[in-house]
Amino acid sequence: MIHILTMPKWGLSMTEGRVDVWLKQPGDRVEKGEEVLDVETDKISSSVEAPFSGVLRRVLALSDETLPVGGLLGIVVEGEATEAEIDAVIEGFQASFVSSAAEAQASGPSAQKVEVGGRLLRYLDLGEGGTPLVLVHGFGGDLNNWLFNHPGLAAQRRVIALDLPGHGESGKQLRSGDADELSQALLALLDHLALDRVHLAGHSMGGLVSLTVARQAPARVASLTLIASAGLGEEINADYLHGFTDATNRNALKPHLIQLFSDPALVTRQMLEDMLKFKRLEGVDQALRQLNAQLFEGGRQRLDLRNIVGQQPSLVIWGSDDAIIPARHAEGLEAQVEILPGQGHMVQLEAAERVNPLMATFLNAQP
Repeated sequence: MIHILTMPKWGLSMTEGRVDVWLKQPGDRVEKGEEVLDVETDKISSSVEAPFSGVLRRVLALSDETLPVGGLLGIVVEGEATEAEIDAVIEGFQASFVSSAAEAQASGPSAQKVEVGGRLLRYLDLGEGGTPLVLVHGFGGDLNNWLFNHPGLAAQRRVIALDLPGHGESGKQLRSGDADELSQALLALLDHLALDRVHLAGHSMGGLVSLTVARQAPARVASLTLIASAGLGEEINADYLHGFTDATNRNALKPHLIQLFSDPALVTRQMLEDMLKFKRLEGVDQALRQLNAQLFEGGRQRLDLRNIVGQQPSLVIWGSDDAIIPARHAEGLEAQVEILPGQGHMVQLEAAERVNPLMATFLNAQP
């Protein structure tokens, strides 16, 4: 079989990517899930994984070349194929390919907004079948924190990512700013979508929200995946929380965002600009300060929900070098615990190629 390898779409706003370096060369064997090349976007860089096995026969996009989403990167052949057969596939693809970046973006999935419980919530709904999975981001994040996880996990089941109140494109006004309020907003979205029972995956503060939902409505939670989760110990990097909240320019914000990653190069100028744009929206500063006061007052975590872990099947994933919430909070939990060496707080972004299989295997094992 002749397989085409194309420029992926990571996140709703991605329209093109630049080829950084090929990790495989023509003639090399590639296995399904193996990294083939590195691609950079205006948001972040990551590796493109082969969705099939075979031999890399052609490289159509060279290093430093920019392609629109869906553009042809290379050809992988499973079995035998002549050069003429490969040429015919390439010619047919290029003839039918819509190269307009705007059309490529329009053809991709789009987030939806709905008013529930008196507030606006944005969510992205991908995939179908199985018990749905809901992805819950952390403090200062949004549904794009899952851009390397959402599409892959949605290949096997319905997966929904949302912007919590005060974040992303959801309503910015908070009432109390505590975990119960965020949990109730998530439950209201589940009611709106008529979802009686879901898997929950939460990163950082999103883990605390997921734990709170499991405490408030245990029958609605099929399992918990907690990634660098809050709510499992007292320690938290207070300097990061306050520095991130107070920062009003790139120079002030950058040293704090760098603490999130094991590779500081991932904190790009575009990432800083996007974060500052979000922080300047009306209501965001007040929302972040409310959350800090309610959840992390005095630079310590106020809620300890360790006793909730294990009441449903639980998977805990942490980066060993997390500079925001220490990985030792995973010790002694009644859960499958996976500590990824050398990884930081945003482990689901930096090590998606390891996090996604862990999550998929765990979720598929649940009844």
